[in-house]
Amino acid sequence: MKKTAIAMVAVALVSGCILPEGVTEEDLLSFDAAVTSIGCDLATESDYLPVELQTGMPREKLVTVAQYKVDQGEAVTLSNGGVRLVTGACAPKTEAAPAAT
Repeated sequence: MKKTAIAMVAVALVSGCILPEGVTEEDLLSFDAAVTSIGCDLATESDYLPVELQTGMPREKLVTVAQYKVDQGEAVTLSNGGVRLVTGACAPKTEAAPAAT
């Protein structure tokens, strides 16, 4: 029983590290750059078209990469069904606390 539980935890940890079928590290980098260039959100047709052109990926692959990014915590789902990158230049800005006087 204990061995089964350990094996299940190991599989869960490793499964998050495996790229979706047909997706490469280069695809992930290209996706990040393209989505960043349009303002970090991928939600509407006017978002998808330039990302498709910049990456050369079809819509289905963009959706797969977007879901992978959400699963990895590198993007969040928006209320309109789209996604927003939350890493790199798209990371949420945090305001510095005011200096104590």
